[in-house]
Amino acid sequence: METEMNVLRNEDGENGGQSYQDIRVMEDEREWLENQIPYFVLETLFELTVLGSRRNNPPTLAKLALEFFNYMVQRDVEVLEQYYNLTAKHLLDLFRLSFINSSPETTREISPFLHLIPSAKKLHLAGIEFKPRKTSSFLDIDFRNGVLEIPPLTIDDFTSSVFLNCVAYEQCYRYCTKHITTYATLMGCLINTPGDAGFLSDQKIIENYFGTDEEVARFFNNVGKDVAFDIQRNYLSELFEGVNEHYRNNWYVRWASFKHTYFDTPWSFMSAVAALILLLLTMVQAFFAVYAYVLPAK
Repeated sequence: METEMNVLRNEDGENGGQSYQDIRVMEDEREWLENQIPYFVLETLFELTVLGSRRNNPPTLAKLALEFFNYMVQRDVEVLEQYYNLTAKHLLDLFRLSFINSSPETTREISPFLHLIPSAKKLHLAGIEFKPRKTSSFLDIDFRNGVLEIPPLTIDDFTSSVFLNCVAYEQCYRYCTKHITTYATLMGCLINTPGDAGFLSDQKIIENYFGTDEEVARFFNNVGKDVAFDIQRNYLSELFEGVNEHYRNNWYVRWASFKHTYFDTPWSFMSAVAALILLLLTMVQAFFAVYAYVLPAK
């Protein structure tokens, strides 16, 4: 605890003389749910150390903690400033809340389309496009006009551990929102196979430092396994419904199949154009043959 407070006391963003490896070890220890110290205890210790030194304009505990976490998940200072006065149950909850924007959990009526969505490659074959979205939170996902925009996500040992522990916390504490659980469920739907993980990497949505595509797919298949998830009440319920409605639309599916068949590569496009020209010439030839038969030249 003394080492942790020494790092948090450094207001200028220095690592307090600790090496990067020391910081990484401390991060790994602090992020586990069972190791969390109540936030009010940390605030009391913080007041006895930093605030007790009678410094002018001392920083808040949240400010120093978020700047410390920024070593592992880099965000702009302007983004972190929104959460400098945030209070939480513990540091894991503080880190989690700093990614939850104003997206509320809404309850939707039961409909034929309100269920889990197919994998990324199946959605792509049905005409849904995938694009990276520039935003301050990886939770800020949007779907409109057949385009699913997902903020880029870096997958490594740290983020995978944070996901597991945030999902565990949301499952254990009934009074918190289930944003991370919802996100993990969505990604588990999209990444059903290693091919899905590779596809999202190609679309610049996943940056994989975790291992192979098989390992990424296995992680997302397991992180949301056997967890309580309410498909009717979550912050992405409208997105689930909209994606499924688009996926089940036969017109979209047939048009997407036509595009993938004839316009997916330059060679298939040229073949389609050549076939169209040949068809037009054949029709013109047939027209003049019939015209000459019906109205023979005098």
